[in-house]
Amino acid sequence: MRRFLMCPPDHYGIEYEINPWMRREHPADHALAAAQWGNLYETLGEMPDTQIELVNPAPGLPDMVFTANAGLIKGDLFIASRFRYPERQGEEEHFERWFASHGFVVETLPDALKFEGAGDVLRAGDTWFGAYYYRSAPAALAAVSEILGEEVLPLRLVDERFYHLDTCFLPVGDSLVYYPGAFDQYSLTVIRGMFPDAIEVTPEEVATFACNSVVIGEWVLMNTGAPRLCAALAARGLSCVTTELSEFLKAGGAAKCLTLAL
Repeated sequence: MRRFLMCPPDHYGIEYEINPWMRREHPADHALAAAQWGNLYETLGEMPDTQIELVNPAPGLPDMVFTANAGLIKGDLFIASRFRYPERQGEEEHFERWFASHGFVVETLPDALKFEGAGDVLRAGDTWFGAYYYRSAPAALAAVSEILGEEVLPLRLVDERFYHLDTCFLPVGDSLVYYPGAFDQYSLTVIRGMFPDAIEVTPEEVATFACNSVVIGEWVLMNTGAPRLCAALAARGLSCVTTELSEFLKAGGAAKCLTLAL
């Protein structure tokens, strides 16, 4: 059974600006956001052997809906995030409480080690990768590696629009989908050396948050607007399932950001 954590968008909105996608003069349509979140919830719940858990939303924390940033999970271990921006730091206690009450061993980093969970650390094949610069710090990735007992290979992000790894890097089976423009040259050398058959996303389709998708077996659940990527995935025996998430793109997130694989 595949389990995911989601948070209802009761308090979601564009109340501050902490990434290039967020503009308070372009607020989210709350009714439409709720409908889009509900469609994602239903679509994900209809996937084979899938179960969704919910964490209660909290007033004043509009980005709590993006549960992928809560922390990093390995088995029953939960490494809690230490958000860079004060606007999100209030989420930490809510997520730590939820995981502790659901049987997870909760590990925390010092406040000075900024770390944003499964938004910045992903497993591709047999290797953990961690992104740094915009949100997570290199020292935090080293601390996470020590807690995991496994190496975390660092990747340097260079495009502020793609401030988390999961906005530009999508593990698919034993391979990878990624956007080359998001990484420095050394990181590209690492990625291309380890995944010579990886799929490169176009600038147009990465802007639809095509990499911010949820992979469940042979299915890839994503926002609409990436037909070229869907065709490339189909050539490898995978099927895209799309659902409109335009209101969440306004805050810099899509399907992957809105879910956390437990």
